[in-house]
Amino acid sequence: MPKPNSPQDVQIEIELPDKKYFTIGEVAELCDLKSHVLRYWEQVFPQLEPSKRSGRRYYQRNDVELILEIKSLLHHQGFTIPGAKARLAQNRAVPKAEELPQEKRGALEQLQSLKSQLQSFRNHIKTRY
Repeated sequence: MPKPNSPQDVQIEIELPDKKYFTIGEVAELCDLKSHVLRYWEQVFPQLEPSKRSGRRYYQRNDVELILEIKSLLHHQGFTIPGAKARLAQNRAVPKAEELPQEKRGALEQLQSLKSQLQSFRNHIKTRY
């Protein structure tokens, strides 16, 4: 695993168009990847979950940023897929309530509750439409 802050520890920077949704072809072109690679990464990285309507994938800006982060880890920093998955999970780890100052614990609990409610709602919508 490369050392943090080494010259290889670089994030790929590109100028994303000011759009809400991107098709798989647009993302493939923006990120200089093949569309089959993006579909494969969707299977391997659970964080990457574009919305699908009428059988088409629609990526949002945060999905494209995640794809660029995955590309950087795999192609530029030399991580394996399991290593990249571990790094992404580590970067997105939610702090435990007891690790936070008292005034932030309530906010964290509310956010976690809201996240759970939104996930339930999303699952409900997916099963109905």
